[in-house]
Amino acid sequence: MSIADGRPHPIRQPTFAELFTPKLLTVLREGYRGADFRADVVAGLTLAIVALPLSMAIAIASGVTPDRGLTTAIVGGFFVSLLGGSRFQVGGPAGAFIVLVALTVERHGIDGVILATLMAGVLLIAAGLMRLGTYIKFIPYPVTVGFTAGIGVIIFASQIKDLLGITLAQEPSQLIPKLAALARAGNTVSMPAIAVSVVAIVIIVGLKKLRPTWPGMLIAIVVAAGAAWALSLPVETIGTRFGGIPRELPWPVWPAFSLDKMQAVFPDAVAFALLGSIESLLSAVVADGMTGRRHRSNCELMAQGIANVASALFGGICVTGLIARTATNIRAGARGPVAGMLHSAFLLLFMLIAAPLASYIPLAALAAVLAIVAWNMVEKREFVTLIRASRGDAVVLLATFLLTIFRDLTEGILVGFALGAVLFINRMAQTIGVEADIPLVAEDKADDANGDRQPYDAALVADPDVVIYRITGAFFFGAASEVGSVLDAIMERQKAFVVDFAAVPFLDSTAANAISRIAAKAGRQGIPFFVTGASPAVRRALLTHGVRPPRAKFRETIARAVADIKTSRHALPVAAREAQPAS
Repeated sequence: MSIADGRPHPIRQPTFAELFTPKLLTVLREGYRGADFRADVVAGLTLAIVALPLSMAIAIASGVTPDRGLTTAIVGGFFVSLLGGSRFQVGGPAGAFIVLVALTVERHGIDGVILATLMAGVLLIAAGLMRLGTYIKFIPYPVTVGFTAGIGVIIFASQIKDLLGITLAQEPSQLIPKLAALARAGNTVSMPAIAVSVVAIVIIVGLKKLRPTWPGMLIAIVVAAGAAWALSLPVETIGTRFGGIPRELPWPVWPAFSLDKMQAVFPDAVAFALLGSIESLLSAVVADGMTGRRHRSNCELMAQGIANVASALFGGICVTGLIARTATNIRAGARGPVAGMLHSAFLLLFMLIAAPLASYIPLAALAAVLAIVAWNMVEKREFVTLIRASRGDAVVLLATFLLTIFRDLTEGILVGFALGAVLFINRMAQTIGVEADIPLVAEDKADDANGDRQPYDAALVADPDVVIYRITGAFFFGAASEVGSVLDAIMERQKAFVVDFAAVPFLDSTAANAISRIAAKAGRQGIPFFVTGASPAVRRALLTHGVRPPRAKFRETIARAVADIKTSRHALPVAAREAQPAS
């Protein structure tokens, strides 16, 4: 894959210190003022309100006590923001880990989870030092959509028991046995628990539509807890199952371990590290797309590793970057990592002050919160788009999705990646035209040997307001992240942008999605975005993934796109004059 825009851009290789400088230092060097701190206080408080019920709900669903979820968000979240390579990343316990943590608890107990979390932290630190963060971005788009949807289904299934108030002595971890056991115990359904679940879901969904800035999840939890206490509802609560939560953080303790125990939990530690790295870097990429900033992936892995080690020392579970809370952080007006650090401080304050009140929270209400989270995790529009895009993408998506649900999350990711690579090889083979008598080394040709030579036009590369980028070769998931980053970076201060696909034989869904994100950003910034030279197959793939008018305009040649840009630029003052009212 080679890319050229007609202008030389010498790139200085960053030093080790520059690669691993936390974004907190970057923000402070830019000049951090009182107004920035006030904005981060508001964002941090907003995050804490969102994280309070979620952290407890995720911990309970993972098979551990709710205080461990809060500890994870407080300790792990603080270190993710303090040392991370993303300006807006928020860390804490993630719904994606529910299945893995629950299985580890079932096999090795809580001590095994803590040890696996610590070992995963060490693996993440090593991955960052070896600069493996760049390669994690190469996971095909259908794989990320498939395993995210699979996790959403599993999380929802894990909450059916508490949503319906079913009494079940032992709940299987696998989906089919779980559903069968729940069906057999259907006669134990609790109507008060169902009522609490329904009310909580209605409040969350209703407030999201009517008052989207209000903390719907926290309000639902407070209403449910108040109703359960005032009406003496016969529903299970945090107090009845766990005896409440402590009012202080535990002291750090080195987990008990032995060589045999480390060997036993090592596969779980690898799974924690793999999923954590994918989740955190995916979250950082989403934050980049929302803000136009750039994260440092290897620095982010280092921070995630240190955060997991710290969480384990305090008795917490796995920490990772959280897409939903990171997006909330940005929308709340955060200016930098201080917001994430303050979110942890506010959570600690809530824990110290309001811990006794948590005993009244119904588990059905927390299950309702996680049911909403699971629904939002499934990228329904992207799922349908990939199913329709091509048979190959559909196979990769469905294989990842089904293996994640019925087998194992790690297996789903690995098989999906392998299928994505095979699909790429197959598509490459289909694009290669076999021609007889072609020499191994290309021979020199006359200037107009093909009859299509065009004179050099300096205007195409000399216009300071128009960037022309030519992509050459197969554009697939292995290059999509890097190309997307380059395009995103050079578009920031331009008035028009042209991407030429004349030399691209095909692109896959990951690459098309990367271009779609760039086109969406251009639209938000009011930058004209043109696609030129796209073959029918390439154009069809781009259209399928949302690269269409008004986001992007298709032209046959670069010259035609530039001419349209100049015409619209010259026409603007005339239109503006015509819009002026007569004096």
